[in-house]
Amino acid sequence: AMIPGALTAAGAVTLLGAIYAAYGVYEFIGATPAFILLALVSFATIGLSLLHGQALAGLGLLASLLTPALVASEQPNANALFIFLGLTWVAVNAASRFRRWTIVPMLANIGIGLWAIAYTFGANDFDPMPPTLTLIVMIAGTGFFWPGAVYGADRVAKSGWSGLLGRQPLTITLSVAIMSVLPALAMLVADSVTGIAPYFASAAVIAALAALGASRAYTVWPAMIAAGGAVLNLFVVALLLLDTYVPQPVGNEPLPVVTYATEVGVSLLLGAVFTLLGFAFLKRFRKTEPEFSMVWSVLMSGVPVALATISFLNFGNLGHDWTHGLYGLGLGLVLLAGAEWLFRDHDEASEGGIDWAANLVVAGSFAGFTLALHALTNGIVTTILVSVLGFAYVLGMRARPWPALPWMMAAAILIVFGRIAWEPTLIGQNSLGTTPFFNALLPGYGIPTLLAIVTAYLLKDSSDFRIRNLIQALASLASLMTVAVLVRHAMNGGVLDDRVPTLGEQSIYTLLTVGFSGILMTLDFKRPSPVFRWGSMIAGVLATANALSLHVFGLNPYFSGENTGAWPFFNLLLLGYLLPGLAYALVAYYARGRRPMPYVIMLALAGAVLGFLWATLSVRRFWQGQNIADWKGFMAAETYTYSVVWLLIGVALLAIGSKLDAKSLRLASAGLVLVAVVKVFLVDMSNLEGILRALSFIGLGAVLIGIGLFYQRILVNKSGEPAAVDSQEPVS
Repeated sequence: AMIPGALTAAGAVTLLGAIYAAYGVYEFIGATPAFILLALVSFATIGLSLLHGQALAGLGLLASLLTPALVASEQPNANALFIFLGLTWVAVNAASRFRRWTIVPMLANIGIGLWAIAYTFGANDFDPMPPTLTLIVMIAGTGFFWPGAVYGADRVAKSGWSGLLGRQPLTITLSVAIMSVLPALAMLVADSVTGIAPYFASAAVIAALAALGASRAYTVWPAMIAAGGAVLNLFVVALLLLDTYVPQPVGNEPLPVVTYATEVGVSLLLGAVFTLLGFAFLKRFRKTEPEFSMVWSVLMSGVPVALATISFLNFGNLGHDWTHGLYGLGLGLVLLAGAEWLFRDHDEASEGGIDWAANLVVAGSFAGFTLALHALTNGIVTTILVSVLGFAYVLGMRARPWPALPWMMAAAILIVFGRIAWEPTLIGQNSLGTTPFFNALLPGYGIPTLLAIVTAYLLKDSSDFRIRNLIQALASLASLMTVAVLVRHAMNGGVLDDRVPTLGEQSIYTLLTVGFSGILMTLDFKRPSPVFRWGSMIAGVLATANALSLHVFGLNPYFSGENTGAWPFFNLLLLGYLLPGLAYALVAYYARGRRPMPYVIMLALAGAVLGFLWATLSVRRFWQGQNIADWKGFMAAETYTYSVVWLLIGVALLAIGSKLDAKSLRLASAGLVLVAVVKVFLVDMSNLEGILRALSFIGLGAVLIGIGLFYQRILVNKSGEPAAVDSQEPVS
């Protein structure tokens, strides 16, 4: 069965070889007759492949692709070359469509793309028009020769995301997409260009590929690759223009004003094409292709926003740009109207589930309006208006029950966080001012925070627990951040920078975090929420980590040498240790029975550590004065006072722990008493002399006897009887 095809292939090769030999070896014929004869044999071979199989079609394709390279001309004609390549592509696809072949069309797509790239880099005067038209013919012909009805059964069989990405003819759609985008990118970097602008030609190819992606249910790869190619094309254009052209002054004249009207216009027009194609696809396939509809819902808004953003940042007026601003405004309105149409046309009861396509279009409208805000405003105004825009979508829930509306507020808060991370002062350090609290930070941080809190309140009864929890978390974080940045500004003379905070400033942050933990705990008790529950514990853990790392070591006046202040009680030690310690104790008491015991123990021990440090450092301040740095050494009386204070604290912790039945406090008491005992025997015995050494041991003995009597008389069993003692063992 293979003999006829083999003989035909042998004859075709013989004819091709004879024609080339007559031209290239013996010079019997010229270039034009040789080209015509080679082309006729190639086309005849493709035609005969209908009788003898796909391999013969591949041979004819190879001969056609090699013919322009084999026959050199003194006056090469790009138009003739790409017309011939286009006819070759049409012939191959016509034969392949009749026989349902997919390998040869893929090779034809690759050949056309490689010829376009070779011409782009090899031509002395590159004209984008011939390869652009041939690529568009290839793209349009793919949609014509391979209609959706041909692969309808495959589309039904392959449902879901995996089926969508693997739909046939996969080799054809992937090859036509890749071999369209690569030449389009190559056009942008050509050295010598004549005719139309390369970016316009490249955008035309991308638009044609996007149209193919919107015209068939199996062309998801052309749609996505076209979107990526559109963004990548503009990115390359921006890099090339900004890196290669720098305006130079002429004499005393000012720098010439450079405008990029072509680049801006083509970018915005290409984005609009994606939006229109998205609506066209949704009108045809939204009910039958839910996954592909989601893809186009993202592309129809994501591509124009991405292109307009790149264009605005590279070619626009960053202070006030009406072109990009009005484009974003128009895009937002169009997508919002499209969302109204999609939701009105969707019946959730009969179709089931969420209309993801419509909700994604709502998100696209928010992206368009956000672009408009960034183009028309700047600084603190943009930050505030973004949060107002998100809140407007929340208020829109009163008119339209669209699930995506509250999520836009979450997106707005995240954008606000991003802008704050980029410029914490919102208006610039030089314009901020030094007035505590009543400065630009208050509205810049406060208004978005207030709107987030109001949104959390409005969504408190929302059936969608995900957005409710997310808004609660963002509102809580925004509240803490707002207070913290106002404190930072006030404590540093109106300067926001990365300098290390003082102990007083850090103490305020610790008190804020501990108090924030208690507030979230209270909110959780009133209206249970995993955000409040876990947020309160996370805040407590973070506060404890700060206390144990900064209060105990990093910012401790004993190590840092920071002055503690002139007043005996109301000084830095009060703010840095006693107040945070009491805050930890109150939150730990509040959390008893309501939070996991390890968390409560952590808070209680953190409070005990801070209280212990306050007492210890207060003793040192009493003997050493305002500066308690370690280089000053220790006095004998100071050493004795530590023992007395530590034992008293141990007894107090034991009494409180017994009163509250808090095992953690009793263990802390035992540990502190043990530390005091070790200190008396190892430190006081060697450093103290005379009456102080005697008093140290007498005091230790008295305290230990008192603790023993305390346990003997107060710690009783549940029946009210004193703790039993084994009578057979001697009591010492």
